[in-house]
Amino acid sequence: MPGTNLTREEARQRARLLTVDSYEIDLDLRGAQDGGTFRSVTTVRFDSAEAGASTFIDLVAPAVHEVVLNGAALDPAEVFEDSRIALPSLAAGPNELKVVADAAYTNTGEGLHRFVDPVDKQAYLYTQFEVPDARRVFASFEQPDLKATFTFTVKAPTGWTVVSNSPTPEPVGDVWSFATTPRISTYITALIVGPYHAVHSTWEGGGRSVPLAVYCRPSLAEHLDADAIFDVTRQGFDWFQEKFDYAYPFEKYDQLFVPEFNAGAMENAGAVTIRDQYVFRSKVTDAAYQARAETILHELAHMWFGDLVTMEWWNDLWLNESFATYTSVACQAAAPGTKWPAAWTTFANSEKTWAYRQDQLPSTHPIMAEINDLDDVLVNFDGITYAKGASVLKQLVAYVGQDEFFKGVQAYFKAHAWGNTRLPDLLGALEETSGRDLKTWSKAWLETAGINILRPEIEVSQDGPDGVITGFAVRQEAPALPAGAKGQAVLRPHRIAIGLYELSEAGSLVRTRRVELDVDGELTEVPELTGERRPAVVLLNDDDLSYAKVRLDEVSLATVRGHVGDFTESLPRALVWSAAWDMTRDGELAARDYLELVLAGIAKESDIGVVQSLHRQVKLAIDLYADPAWRPSGLARWTEATEEHLRAAAPGSDHQLAWARAFAATARTPEQLDLLAGLLDGTRTVDGLAVDTELRWSLLQRLAATGRADENAIVAELDRDPTAAGERHAATARAAFPTAEAKAEVWASVVESEKFPNAVQEAVIAGFVQTDQRELIAPYAEKYFAALKEVWDTRSHEMAQQIVISLYPSLTISQATLDATDTWLAESDPVPALRRLVTESRAGVERALRAQAADAAAG
Repeated sequence: MPGTNLTREEARQRARLLTVDSYEIDLDLRGAQDGGTFRSVTTVRFDSAEAGASTFIDLVAPAVHEVVLNGAALDPAEVFEDSRIALPSLAAGPNELKVVADAAYTNTGEGLHRFVDPVDKQAYLYTQFEVPDARRVFASFEQPDLKATFTFTVKAPTGWTVVSNSPTPEPVGDVWSFATTPRISTYITALIVGPYHAVHSTWEGGGRSVPLAVYCRPSLAEHLDADAIFDVTRQGFDWFQEKFDYAYPFEKYDQLFVPEFNAGAMENAGAVTIRDQYVFRSKVTDAAYQARAETILHELAHMWFGDLVTMEWWNDLWLNESFATYTSVACQAAAPGTKWPAAWTTFANSEKTWAYRQDQLPSTHPIMAEINDLDDVLVNFDGITYAKGASVLKQLVAYVGQDEFFKGVQAYFKAHAWGNTRLPDLLGALEETSGRDLKTWSKAWLETAGINILRPEIEVSQDGPDGVITGFAVRQEAPALPAGAKGQAVLRPHRIAIGLYELSEAGSLVRTRRVELDVDGELTEVPELTGERRPAVVLLNDDDLSYAKVRLDEVSLATVRGHVGDFTESLPRALVWSAAWDMTRDGELAARDYLELVLAGIAKESDIGVVQSLHRQVKLAIDLYADPAWRPSGLARWTEATEEHLRAAAPGSDHQLAWARAFAATARTPEQLDLLAGLLDGTRTVDGLAVDTELRWSLLQRLAATGRADENAIVAELDRDPTAAGERHAATARAAFPTAEAKAEVWASVVESEKFPNAVQEAVIAGFVQTDQRELIAPYAEKYFAALKEVWDTRSHEMAQQIVISLYPSLTISQATLDATDTWLAESDPVPALRRLVTESRAGVERALRAQAADAAAG
């Protein structure tokens, strides 16, 4: 019984047998306002390499009415089972299949998602097909290497707009007939349907004009900063077309901000969907605009990496995601007129931190992962596939040279346009243009798992400021992979820079020497630094060229404890912050010492994205990695600091808003909570701080979690903000109430029933899990394990994954939690995807126990 899974071997067999020519898809969405099901008619034409062979087509639907293969009607009751329609006795050469079915609207963000806006009471639809959910809308051969053309015809309510991969036609009555697409994979086809608001523009370049459009719901239109979105988009068009030397491959480029979207965005060909939280309803910091811009550029890069040239199977998913991540950040950093020239600082601070965390879990895997089936890939959109892959590509660029790298990419696009590829196709193109043999590099970096540690070994003539370096080497370590991980730890070749920094008379840390070299093997001597004066700070992997955990020597660590904020450039500060955070997670730096390091340097940190990351990491360190006996003292110190910085920040600045949010997340004493309540009701003010819609909800949620706000306060706030976002915020606030009744209601609604759509379920879980309510939610650990397998077996992937990850008893940091997890794993024998998610959560508790012990020892 395949259920809804598909194995790689099944996909291989089907690809050997079939060549798919075209799909004609007719959907009747006129009943979308009421929901339920819709009529789906698919006609697909394909060739079979063998006469009499059998195969199957994929479909997830409540009912199948007709299956007609080469003019012969097949009985749906006999050929439709699980998610497949059996296709027996194929003709050699051309075949034609017609499937008539009733497909279902969803509220999970998979397939054809349906959302009703509480403001205008109108329904809004969009598709999300990656990885295997086109089959929830039309019958399809659901694998990336069976590309075809697609012709959509859609019936929709009068007055609505329909957007797809091809340019939007003028409707005839209520029928929208789209032109045929180029040959693309099923997972990047798209339909977005509803009374959406639109803003139009163009990109001009290369003698061509490409229509651009931005869409959102009318209730968000007043907040849509379309000009800023178009500016970033045009910047990406200019930069990518120059670097890729291949014309944008589609006829138009639409960006649609859609509700209740599970991911950040999706690279549907010419019709990118983006979560509508990126339409900012309230003031946000520049870090949010930068993140949105990176998302916009990431998806635009996918039009080439992923849509024009597509991986053959999901083990090369990284070919899509790593390249889109690398090129989007490179564009932000280097494109003429960019607003974010320090984008690599953000990458080091954010994406690489994600990668380092992922790479130390039991589920760590090579960048080119082994993907045996769809279940494997659904849990593989992770920090390795995206951020480690992009980090390794950045190092590859340093290794072969940027010009040679992009010449290889250009050759790759020209050779494989509209086709499918594997890793050797890309490496071959890069070898040709760079003249380097990349097979050894690939084996070390793309085909092995784990992370290396680089440490400086420095010999000096004497201690103190007059000491001279008499010997310098870089020691590389390959820590054992986590228990349960596949493969062996390996040493790798690293292209790195070493920076020497001195304190200037003004108190700034200034780089005085930079050496770039290849590190290979266990110990690499650096004779170039012999004879240099012993600097205040030695920073390995300066400029962040490689992917490795870096450690500071004792002298450098002592310097940065008092001067981390004094680096004149943002990137070395980010690298030191990252090293300190990693040491804290590894138990090499006590959580209390990490707090003191942050408090000593954060006031001088100018990069707002780094500041906000430090806010999150400090709170996490105290909540998870601090000795429980010291935790109240740490929380008190941190909360007092957040209020002090809030009051000291420049009025109206990004830093002031960031500190306001940090304070709202941790306020705890009666006086601190009085301030939150006063800011909310207007009786207290902080000069320059705009207490707008989103900040109001943050204040109210903390007041609810501490018992200082009741249901009446939530209702009153929802009356002020009767939007979908307001409803989600209210759901979080209610779930955060510090009562057993509130927690029981959440559990019944989320775990014991399927009451909520995806975004509301996520909001409710966020309210349920409060770090100050450990005792209140501890009893649910046993309930979690009792319900886990049924949740996985009966919910869609996205809904089940939310529950599995977010309701794991991560705050019950004890050996008992580890034991309960081990017992469940042994007795339940879960499928690999579920096992992976649970063991990853278990690893978090195990790490926290080690870090707590280290913090206690430092007390």
